[in-house]
Amino acid sequence: MPHFQIKLLEGKSEEQKQKLTEEVIKAAQSVVGFGEESYSVSIEEYTLNEWKTKVYPNDIIAKEKALYKKPGYKF
Repeated sequence: MPHFQIKLLEGKSEEQKQKLTEEVIKAAQSVVGFGEESYSVSIEEYTLNEWKTKVYPNDIIAKEKALYKKPGYKF
């Protein structure tokens, strides 16, 4: 059962987060299948400082081998 964990900079509206969730599920269904009931999505928001000190080093750089799309920025 696919679960997507999305990390964002803070400030997006609930409407934007809901739309993102819907679009991620639609895209995944078109590629890997499964019904909508099979998916779950969580969204975590971070400040820019938290992104620089927690997300970037721990979830991006430290897990580089698992990345399928690397960011185009560096801190």
